[in-house]
Formats: sequence, C-alpha cells, structure tokens
Amino acid sequence: MTASNRPFSNRTPHKGRPADTAERGSSRFALHRLVPIGVLIAGLVIAYCLGATDFLSFKTLHVHRDELEGLVAQNPVLSVAVFMLIYIVVVALSLPAGSILTIVGGFLFGVTAGTLYVVTAATLGALIVYLAARYAFYDYMRAKAGNALRKMQDGFAEDALSYLMVLRLVPLFPFWLVNLVPALLGVKIRAFLLGTLIGIIPGTFVYVSIGDGLGALFDQGKTPDFGIIFDPRILTPIIGLAILALIPVAYKKYRKHKAGSPTS
Repeated sequence: MTASNRPFSNRTPHKGRPADTAERGSSRFALHRLVPIGVLIAGLVIAYCLGATDFLSFKTLHVHRDELEGLVAQNPVLSVAVFMLIYIVVVALSLPAGSILTIVGGFLFGVTAGTLYVVTAATLGALIVYLAARYAFYDYMRAKAGNALRKMQDGFAEDALSYLMVLRLVPLFPFWLVNLVPALLGVKIRAFLLGTLIGIIPGTFVYVSIGDGLGALFDQGKTPDFGIIFDPRILTPIIGLAILALIPVAYKKYRKHKAGSPTS
C-alpha cells in the first residue's frame, strides 16, 4: 500500500494545524474560565443581600460624619487604604455606588488627593472586571465571531485608546459596561488602563469637587445633585475633550482614504 492510499487515521499529523482546525479547538468553551466571573457575581449577590447599597449612602455618611473625619485625622494612611479597597471592591462588583464614593473621596481627602485616590482605585477595580471578562469569554467569542464582528473587533482594537477615552469621558455609558466591552473586543491591557485612567479624570474631578463642599451642603440640610455632570457648563468641555480624543482616529482614517484613492 502506498503512502497516498493509507487510511487518514494512520497518517502523521502536520505540526502546524490549519487555521480553521485551530479555531474549532479554541471555540470549545471551558467552564473553568467562568470562575473569576462567578466570584464577582457571587460577591455582587452577597453585597446586595447584606444591604451594601443601602449602607453606601449620603444618609449613612451624614450620620457618621464626625466619626469618619476623626478617623481620617487620626489614621490617615489606614483611612486611605480602607477607602481605596472599598472603592476597588465596589467597582469590581459593579455596585451602583461609585458616584457616591467619589463624592465621599472629596469629602474626606480634599480635591487633589481625593481625585488621585478615586482615579487609582476605579482603574484597578475596572481592571479586575476587564481581566475576568477577557479570561472567560474573549477566546470563545473570537472563535465564534463572524467576519463582520471580527472587523469591528479589529477596528476597535486598532484605535482602542481613543475610543476608550471617549467612552470614559462622555457620561452616557455605564461604567461597568465600558469595563466589559473592551475585554470582549480584544483591547490590549495597556490601552485599557491608559484609556480608563485618563478618561475618568474629568468626571472624577467634578464629583470630588462636590464632595469637598459636602459639609456645607449637610449643614444646609441638602444633598448633592448627581445630575450636575450634565450641566452644559460642565458637559460641554468634557464633550470637547472627547472630540479631541477622536482626532487621531479621524486623521488615520483620512490618510487611509487618501492613500486608497486613485491618483489623478
């Protein structure tokens, strides 16, 4: 029997698998990849059962105002560490308390330090969600994706930093959603970190500044208005920054279009 007539099962497989075979292998979903996401979901459920969202409120802050100010004065390092840890957990579990905690950061630590602590903690919390989602779903989605979705993934990843900064700057998209989408679209970790770190600074600064004057609001029997971020005086410059972030993308597309146009 010649080599060409031997059964397929007896042939030695080629070392380099074809691309379609490799994709079929990677498309098999592994349940163990769901463990990090499962931990976050379990933490979210536990937090709701324990009433964490009710505890993280302006009412609680008002009641314990003096105690918190005294704790910060007596143990500044410990206070910062505990605050940042709580913030990281809140973001990682996607609890709807980030805005309140940002204001609390300004109330406890002032504008400059509060902004620094909040931006750092929020970025680390977002990174946890990104890594968990990427580990769980990206390879599977990439293997199952059609050509249209792959083009979208590649296009987003190519200018990921600019797109991420826009998504972070414009307060129209839930923070948790912007943590998940880049992971599923294959955005590199460096672009995700930079886009998040830089993109959340303006909004964070606004809310931290509110927190810096929170004591006066409490004395007047008032609470902050979260809708202030949509005030035209604040939203307009933020949108301006978002437009600036898109300029590199527009310029790159213009150059590609010009290069692809037939010469006269």
